[in-house]
Amino acid sequence: MTAPPATRARAPRKPDRHEQPVGLPWFVWIPAGLAFLLIALPVVGLLWKADWARMPELLLSDAALDALRLSLETAAISTLLCILLGGPLAVVLARGRLPGLRTLRSVVLLPLVLPPVVGGLALLFLLGRTGLVGRGLELAFGITVPFTTAAVVLAQTFVALPFLVVSLEGALRTAGRRYEAVAATLGASPSLAFRRVTIPLVLPGLASGAVLAFARCMGEFGATIAFAGSLQGTTRTLPLLVYLERETDVDGAVALSLLLVVVAIVVIVVGRPRGSEGLT
Repeated sequence: MTAPPATRARAPRKPDRHEQPVGLPWFVWIPAGLAFLLIALPVVGLLWKADWARMPELLLSDAALDALRLSLETAAISTLLCILLGGPLAVVLARGRLPGLRTLRSVVLLPLVLPPVVGGLALLFLLGRTGLVGRGLELAFGITVPFTTAAVVLAQTFVALPFLVVSLEGALRTAGRRYEAVAATLGASPSLAFRRVTIPLVLPGLASGAVLAFARCMGEFGATIAFAGSLQGTTRTLPLLVYLERETDVDGAVALSLLLVVVAIVVIVVGRPRGSEGLT
């Protein structure tokens, strides 16, 4: 005997891919448009100010090529360090059950809110020749960190590490622990479940965090100039060269600024995870 129509369970309606999306209220478009203009118009100003006739000369100068090479090399190394160090740290923050975990997370996020120059001074007072660690390094091993290429890498890693940690921690929390629990019931060890289940689940978050970290490294200025200085071919990255050119050659500063904009756009477009544009 079939159940009465009123008591039959209704099957969930499958979403129709051809449904029209719900429209947005008109008042959302005004602040959204202003926000977009606030970001886009300064770039338009750079394009308008650029001396396009001298652009090849400005971008192919020895100083510009040295700064571009150094920026790309140090940003790549710093991003790798962010992955190697920030990946495990994000796992601890997302999965760990340590006392004082909220305090630990607050310390990790400090570079996001500190002025970069403060971070550079902190690194200098830690690793400088009279610093807490730097003095021991120089006396024991003859190693001097400030005003070297290694100092650029450390400064970039310091400011970029939280970007990767935040992205990866969010991916770990979104993924949940269900699949790891299932793997554990099937006899997988924690290390095996982490390698075969957790890592594949959070790869998009890791890629997104790495892209953000690389872009942040490319644009780093304050911590670098305070801790590493500005020596051509050694510590002078593109942002530092832009700052110097601003005082002597405005056209050169504009050209290098546009180069940084292009690099940033390429990094974001190439590194953006598939499917992040939303459902269509």
